[in-house]
Amino acid sequence: MASPASASPPGIPSKATAQSNLNALTVAAESGAGYNRDLFPHWITISGSCNTRETVLRRDGSGVSVDSACYPTSGSWYSPYDGATWTNPADVDIDHIVPLAEAWRSGANGWTTARRQSFANDLSGPQLIAVTDEVNQGKGDQDPSTWKPSRTAYHCTYAKMWIRTKYNWSLRLQTSEKTALQSMLNTCAS
Repeated sequence: MASPASASPPGIPSKATAQSNLNALTVAAESGAGYNRDLFPHWITISGSCNTRETVLRRDGSGVSVDSACYPTSGSWYSPYDGATWTNPADVDIDHIVPLAEAWRSGANGWTTARRQSFANDLSGPQLIAVTDEVNQGKGDQDPSTWKPSRTAYHCTYAKMWIRTKYNWSLRLQTSEKTALQSMLNTCAS
């Protein structure tokens, strides 16, 4: 079953909206005490046999066909972080734009498990995107003050997605993170 690719998460705001969202975010120190990835149940079943990861692979890929278990059997995926295109789904990770550990440090430590599950599987906003696996692993749980996509042409979009996700989920940010986001947002034409 082939699916058209939007190749982009939903809900990416305009520059003006992202600026307004950034201005509204609370700046505060972060603490990672008590973080455990298992506190964010992820890759839950979305529809039929398709989990969140497989749903994003279908959304972000081109010419994607899946088997009865919803695993991609063909297709290609373009990673906007590094400009690489992959035809093996094993070479693609689904990145949490705002990493789970970063969310924990920014306020998710006070959430219920159900809310953390919703965040980890958020298909309604720009929180999940298919990217090159090694690039995602290199990003780890870093925020934009210490990690940015290697393609500078994507910095604007990345900043808008990060800001929107933090805003949608009422997460805090640190001063260095806000400075980096503002710098990236300043590269946006619109």
